[in-house]
Amino acid sequence: MTDNTERNNTDEQPKEDKPSSLMEKIQQLGQTNVPQMAQDSKIHCLTIVGQIEGHLQLPPQNKTTKYEHLIPQIVAIEQNPKIEGVLVILNTVGGDVEAGLAISEMLASLSKPTVSLVLGGGHSIGVPIAVSCDYSFIAETATMTIHPIRLTGLVIGVPQTFEYLDKMQERVVNFVTKHSKISEEEFKDLMFAKGNLTRDIGTNVIGVDAVKSGLIDGVGGVGEAMTKLNELIDLQKEKNEGLVQ
Repeated sequence: MTDNTERNNTDEQPKEDKPSSLMEKIQQLGQTNVPQMAQDSKIHCLTIVGQIEGHLQLPPQNKTTKYEHLIPQIVAIEQNPKIEGVLVILNTVGGDVEAGLAISEMLASLSKPTVSLVLGGGHSIGVPIAVSCDYSFIAETATMTIHPIRLTGLVIGVPQTFEYLDKMQERVVNFVTKHSKISEEEFKDLMFAKGNLTRDIGTNVIGVDAVKSGLIDGVGGVGEAMTKLNELIDLQKEKNEGLVQ
C-alpha cells in the first residue's frame, strides 16, 4: 500500500509544479516561453531603459536602470574571454548625470568592440551613453533630446551653484564632442535652442537629423547593429593575430 501511495505522490508532484511555473512566467514576463541567448554567443546585450537611477532611489512605479547593477556587469564583460563584443540598446528618458557619465566612461574604456542602438528614445544623459560606443545607430523614428543640465530639489541661490552647473555641463559637452563627429559649437546650439521644445529649451533630434549633425554614426536597427558589431569583432581578431605574429 505504501509503495502505491508513494508512486501516486511522485506522479502528481510534477503536475502541480508545471502550472505554477507557467503562471510564474506569465506573471513576470507576460509570456509562456522566453527565447534565450545561445550558450556559445560571443555578443553580450546590455539594455538601458527607463530612467537612469543615480544616488537617490526613484519611486517603485518608475522603470529604472540602476548604475550599481550596470557597473559590475561591464567589469564582468571586460574580464570574460568568451564575450567578444557588446551591443548596447537604449530606450531611456535620461536621469542622473553622474551615473550616466560613469556608465558612458566605462563603455568608452572597454577593450572589446561596442555598438549602440537608440530605439524609441535616447534623451538627456542617454546621449553620452549612445556616443560612447565604437559605432552608434539610431532607429529612423527614434529621438534624442539635447538640453542643458538642471538641478532638482533644494538649490542654494549663490554664484557657486551656477559655476557648478556650468562645470557639470562642460563635462557632458566635452564627452559627447570627443566621442562623436559633432562640433562643440553645433552641440551647444542644439542644447540652448529656443522654440524647439514646448516647455523647455533644447532640441529634439530625430533619426536622420542625428546622423546629419554627426552625433550618431548611422540610421539602422538590430540587424544593422549586429552586422556592424560582427565586423568590428573580426577586425579586432585580425589586429590581435597581427600583433601575435
